[in-house]
Amino acid sequence: MERQHISTAFDIELNDLKQSILVMGGKVELMIANSVKSLVDRDTALAERTIALDHEVNTAEVAIDERCMELLALRQPAARDLRFITMALKIVTDLERMGDQCANIAKRAREINSEPPLKPYIDIPRMAHRAEMMVKEALDAFVRGDADLAVKVCKDDSSVDDLNTQIQRELLTFMIENPMTISLGMKLNYISKSLERIADHATNIAEMVIFMVKGKDIRHTIA
Repeated sequence: MERQHISTAFDIELNDLKQSILVMGGKVELMIANSVKSLVDRDTALAERTIALDHEVNTAEVAIDERCMELLALRQPAARDLRFITMALKIVTDLERMGDQCANIAKRAREINSEPPLKPYIDIPRMAHRAEMMVKEALDAFVRGDADLAVKVCKDDSSVDDLNTQIQRELLTFMIENPMTISLGMKLNYISKSLERIADHATNIAEMVIFMVKGKDIRHTIA
């Protein structure tokens, strides 16, 4: 009976850990959406709020790291539970880095908003939406132990890469034709690259999910 009680308590603790990661991930998803929205809507106040939210993401990372270390020390988990907790430690690192990228996007948006727009923003919002969906689905795959969904996230990364390449080419054309646009073009280039890195972090999470579920390391193998 005592062993069952301990097991049930551990299950509750693991579920609480999952929920904490989802809350942290939700903040990152909001930062992705709002960082680009602050650019598109020229909303500097929203950019400032997005930058401030990065502190909450950083705090969440520290709290989840500490909780994972406590569970490893006190529960001494094995097999799948051990993989789950060690993956959680890595996942929150990726989420924290996504938050940093979003804060950087918002900082660039804050600068860009004081300048005349280079062109209507179409592909950057599309890219942000796809990256945000990749983060959401990667976290869903983690919580549900869904390797198939994780594989989908890995494959979706190519569409974000394609958009990034397209944006880079368009910006380069603007800068070549009009050197006065170089400063603004470089800032937009930075934003596009940051979104591409966010998608890479989502892919990292998805690859870890596949390892957690199947015990198979597929890094660098999915085209």
